[in-house]
Amino acid sequence: MRNILYKAVIFLFMTSGMMACKLDETVYSSIFSESYYKTASDAEKALVSAYGAMSALYSGPAALLVPDFSDDQTYPRAVVGRNTLTLFTVEPTYTTQRSQGRIMESPERIWTACYEGIERANWIIAKVPEADMDETRKKQIIGEAHFLRAFYHWMLTKNFGEIPVRTTPSTKEEEAYTPKSPLNEVYQQIYSDLDIAYDSGLPSFPAVEPGRPSREAVNALYAKAALYNEDWAVALEKAESVLNSQTYALLDNVVDLFRHDNEEDARREMMWAYEVDPISPGNGHQMVGLTGPSGSGGVEYGRTTYGSMFAYMDFFMSFEEGDERRMLLDTTYLNKAGEWVPQRQITPITEEGVLIKKYQDPVSTTSSTRNIPIFRLADIYLIAAEAEAHLNGPSTKAYGYVNSIRDRAGLEDLAAGLSETDFIDAVIQERAWEFFAEGDRWYDLTRTGKFLEVIPNAVNDVYPERNVQPKNRYFPIPQDEINANPELTQNPDWN
Repeated sequence: MRNILYKAVIFLFMTSGMMACKLDETVYSSIFSESYYKTASDAEKALVSAYGAMSALYSGPAALLVPDFSDDQTYPRAVVGRNTLTLFTVEPTYTTQRSQGRIMESPERIWTACYEGIERANWIIAKVPEADMDETRKKQIIGEAHFLRAFYHWMLTKNFGEIPVRTTPSTKEEEAYTPKSPLNEVYQQIYSDLDIAYDSGLPSFPAVEPGRPSREAVNALYAKAALYNEDWAVALEKAESVLNSQTYALLDNVVDLFRHDNEEDARREMMWAYEVDPISPGNGHQMVGLTGPSGSGGVEYGRTTYGSMFAYMDFFMSFEEGDERRMLLDTTYLNKAGEWVPQRQITPITEEGVLIKKYQDPVSTTSSTRNIPIFRLADIYLIAAEAEAHLNGPSTKAYGYVNSIRDRAGLEDLAAGLSETDFIDAVIQERAWEFFAEGDRWYDLTRTGKFLEVIPNAVNDVYPERNVQPKNRYFPIPQDEINANPELTQNPDWN
């Protein structure tokens, strides 16, 4: 894979105020020196560094496991520390998870990785304009940095609510002391960064390099951020801009999106993904090992799998008859002896555990060829359907958008004549079937307030009770960060 994340050495640097301890000296690094950012090579390497935070988010991958282990679709084997998300026993003092080796699955990982990425993007935005290089490429690099800064801020706000907005690099510790901003200001900054990114001359698909954002991917993030901000008009405008561009297309078969040998073709729908490579060293992730059966792995799932992540049986049974998306879940697998085995015989965690097939990779030995989708065109259709319904009710256009996804799944059109509330609920349910195990469902539950009614019913014999509370709408800000930043305060519900 032609991934940007290892085209150059990632530079070592510090992010003041983002570290887990207080610094007593001026923040510095070779990447920040006045001798840097002078050439095209400097600018490209700095951009590689800004993308580096994506690896911290997705290799663990906290960006998937933190929301997925909290939702009503998937759950973990109850090893020490991992089930704190499922049981809603996470506390601001994440250091207990760190000591138990679960920091990569902790909300703290999201906080630190995103602010590292923001700091790196800020240096690009501040210094690359002075570089001696091709002006067209310079503008694109700065545009990509704005896109990344918007993405990292969005990732933070959907997990933590009000957050510090950082738009300038830190040269000394005091400059990193930043209070939280109201949600409307966070989203306005995200919008502003995406406006700049869109106007920076980024290429459209298919000319875009894998792992980089296209112009359409910029508007995909814009549409989704606006959806979360309940800015329905902007969400619809940006979603329709992507759809009307006709640069991306839904694959005919949803299962083909997740075939290990179909990566190139899948990019027609996967607008932006965490790109990985089956080489060492390279970018990888743990999803293949987590979602495969315990023990030998099986012919299809992976060379080594652990049986550490499953889907609830109730979710498996919720699919409508004939829904092809349920083919991405299973209760049996083909072992390496060529025998079909009920997973319950191998995985003693529960007889009701359902295997997740979105991250199968039977070929790779050291990493995985399975890219992790971040924005898919199917998401844009459903954003447009939801936003249109909020603005104009369940119109013909809104029905058309959601039925495009149902048609691809092999289902009949959504029942006509639904009320606005019922239609929007149907779209949210469609999202549940479409995006399970992709780090999306938890945020649909929290942004709509449904988590308090849904989660108590998402139980089984492993987790017979899940004590979700209103404060779980957002994760607590890591206590170490509050200790390091005197301007930072805890989320009110967590005090």
